[in-house]
Amino acid sequence: MLRGWRRERDERAHDDAVQAGRASAAAATVQAALPAPLDARAAAFFDVDNTIMQGASIFHLARGLYARDFFNARDLGTFAWQQVKFRVIGREDLEKVHEARERALSFAAGHTVAELTTIGEEVFDEVMAAKIWPGTRALAQMHLDAGQRVWLVTATPVEVAGVIARRLGLTGALGTVAESVEGVYTGRLVGEILHGEAKAEAVRALAQREGLDLGRCAAYSDSANDVPLLAMVGQPCAVNPDGVLRAHAKEHGWRVRDYRTGRKAARIGVPTAAGLGAVAGAVSAAVAARRRGR
Repeated sequence: MLRGWRRERDERAHDDAVQAGRASAAAATVQAALPAPLDARAAAFFDVDNTIMQGASIFHLARGLYARDFFNARDLGTFAWQQVKFRVIGREDLEKVHEARERALSFAAGHTVAELTTIGEEVFDEVMAAKIWPGTRALAQMHLDAGQRVWLVTATPVEVAGVIARRLGLTGALGTVAESVEGVYTGRLVGEILHGEAKAEAVRALAQREGLDLGRCAAYSDSANDVPLLAMVGQPCAVNPDGVLRAHAKEHGWRVRDYRTGRKAARIGVPTAAGLGAVAGAVSAAVAARRRGR
């Protein structure tokens, strides 16, 4: 009986991942201002959090939403704590990732798609732009210079992911699709967050739509949760990898790029105190800024 329940759960999770991936691919658009790619059969796919951008984009967005009265300081602290645990442990807790993203998206209920897009533009300028890893940005530019399209693939809401892609001059973005009716969010997701298997499904659907040869494509990520995506392309690369992904990359001969500093300190537990301090500082700064604004 338990085995049957687990099989049913896994099948339901797979169906949700497929639905989320296809919805993300359907929502993905190419920037109109970009020229047609010279190499139309190849593309590069980049994860965002801790791959292109230092930290979690959803936390940066959460700070921006908090400053605009979407939710309270306690909720912001919850987002911050999840970010600390990621930085201390060095890998993602899949259940907590789902919980954090779903909570963040639920706060958008009743707000418009245009409103969240505008906030995404403002948050990019205020916080995210300074968090971009120059090394990973250079990798993306390498593919653009080769005449290939470059897509972001992230659990962040697709509207905000699109902002990041536009600001970095990339082709477009695959992100989590939040349900909306007549331009207003319902607080529900289409399928699930774009994470793990759902990312692979989104890239597969986009490749079919755009006529890409996945064997000639590249993918970049920091997380072992993105192994399904990395394994489906011909040129996988681990960027700032967690321990599990680093070991997997070594075993399979994948490229590894690490743009972080202080790795030895991270291994002896220093980030615990530093991370807690960062949370307190980030939350306190956000609270103080909102009070000043009032």
